[in-house]
Amino acid sequence: MSGEDEYVRMSGTVVAVERNAVFRVEIDGGLQVMAKAAGRMRRGRKIRILTGDSVEVEVSTYDPTKGRIVWRHR
Repeated sequence: MSGEDEYVRMSGTVVAVERNAVFRVEIDGGLQVMAKAAGRMRRGRKIRILTGDSVEVEVSTYDPTKGRIVWRHR
């Protein structure tokens, strides 16, 4: 099983910004996920994630309450 099979990619909206660069994202369907920005988003680029932004989140299949933000839509 590869690493790609362990995540499901979904779109959602940032509801709140928590401490330590953790974001509360509401996925389409009403589920709320605690997500961090992916490493490639934090490294070298000035990408700001604010409340109300639409993002794509990779949600873990093992724990669907946690995920990682991989894309921020404009």
